[in-house]
Amino acid sequence: MINISDIPKNSGCYIYKNESGTVIYVGKAKNLKKRVSSYFNKKNHDPKTESLVKSIYEMEFIVTDNEVEALILENTLIKKYSPKYNIDLKDSKNYAYIYISEEDFPRIGILRNKSKKGKFYGPFTSAKERDYVLDVLKKTFKIRSCKNMHKRPCLRYHIKNCTAPCSGDITSKDYLNQIKKAESVLKGHINSLIDELRIEMDNKSKNLQFEEALLIREEINAIEKLKIRQNVKRDVKYNEDVISILEKSGKIHIMVFNVLKGTLFDRKYFEFDYTENFFEEFLIQYYSENEVPSEIIISELPKNIEEESYYNSDAILEYLSQKKGSKVTFKIPKQGEKKQLLDLAIKNLEIYVNGNEIKVESLKNKLMFDNSPNVIECFDISHLSGTSTVASMVQFRNGKPDKKNYRRFKIKTVSGIDDFKSISEVVVRRYSKLIEENLELPDLIIIDGGKGQLSSAFKELQKLKLKIPLISIAKREEEIYAPGIENPLPIKKNEKASLFIQEIRDEAHRFAINYNRLLRKKELIK
Repeated sequence: MINISDIPKNSGCYIYKNESGTVIYVGKAKNLKKRVSSYFNKKNHDPKTESLVKSIYEMEFIVTDNEVEALILENTLIKKYSPKYNIDLKDSKNYAYIYISEEDFPRIGILRNKSKKGKFYGPFTSAKERDYVLDVLKKTFKIRSCKNMHKRPCLRYHIKNCTAPCSGDITSKDYLNQIKKAESVLKGHINSLIDELRIEMDNKSKNLQFEEALLIREEINAIEKLKIRQNVKRDVKYNEDVISILEKSGKIHIMVFNVLKGTLFDRKYFEFDYTENFFEEFLIQYYSENEVPSEIIISELPKNIEEESYYNSDAILEYLSQKKGSKVTFKIPKQGEKKQLLDLAIKNLEIYVNGNEIKVESLKNKLMFDNSPNVIECFDISHLSGTSTVASMVQFRNGKPDKKNYRRFKIKTVSGIDDFKSISEVVVRRYSKLIEENLELPDLIIIDGGKGQLSSAFKELQKLKLKIPLISIAKREEEIYAPGIENPLPIKKNEKASLFIQEIRDEAHRFAINYNRLLRKKELIK
């Protein structure tokens, strides 16, 4: 049990454990006694903190010389124990890096962790943006992307997208020069690279090397298009992070814009439960894994959040400055370019957070539901010429994929190709189990297919005595059908509701295809 009188007033870390001895929370404090007392003396905690307090059985503390040491220790302990009530940034997407290998002729590609030797740029939250950048770099600088260099050139060489170092037609010096250019783009040194390339192009022209000058001009054009796509450009000589914060329904939403020397380079999104001192804890965890910039632009305090829970600027800045090795500053801009950049980050965050609600609301209105379909499940069947038939089920919750509730099924009762019977089987298996285990049922079920697949699913739901709304979407014209209605519903394929249904259907299709491939691969290696 906890005896407050035994706790010192020093700075340090406190470690809460439950009855089984498991560490459930790690925190730091300038005054341990005052901070720990607040958990038990303060009323009206947020729900997560209230649940934490009820679970505390015992505590330990570690005294430090100052608050900065406590910050460092807190981060170490959180990584060691992964406590239940500390925020978990891993709940956010596992973002990928653009990776340049450490070889005589480096390759460029994508990796989700830093397990290999080489240089990493990112991480990128947008797969579309990451793939666009990667594609531009590969084609512009003709860098190899193959995992192993073969003895003869591949198709990329023949369509002039790779210099094919495997052929021996390019020297290591020339190839590494192309790698250097790609790295300049990834580091955000776009303007200086364009200047260098223009000088090189002029020299080639003066020496009558017109073909080579033309290739350099194509490089410049590609880089300039990439620069325009990045949208934000400011003339500064240091890196910045722009952090916008939104609190909604007990959840904290944070978006970080990474600005490299004035150019918006990437953004990252995080979501976690609101806790006291959430921002301080976020900064510690985030910058333990990411480079600390010279300046951090932050939004003003969100409404309904106590000021003391926002951040302790002196201690945090000292901690971040020590980690960076040079001075780090916070900035809350009121006007000018930095305020515009912050406004852009806030706008993006609001769209990101509220966009899912808009999708769900549009679907509710189009289907004329009384309540919003917050939990949606979608089924798809995948097979290859009647073999390895599988089904996928994806779940969207509040407009977002809820991947922990994805399910996949091997079809057991159907021989050959019969999507109707396959859909019947998986619908029965899924919902009879939910009924048996008294688990949550979805607000809407979507079937990938036409009226035949829809009818098969509807019959099984009737047998189970379930009255869950059900629709299907036919691929060719993206027509949406409902049971008992001959014609498709009056929802145009480019409307928000239809696009949302298509998004869910496409995710189910992707998940089914991946499972099908996995099974076929296992069959081949038997």
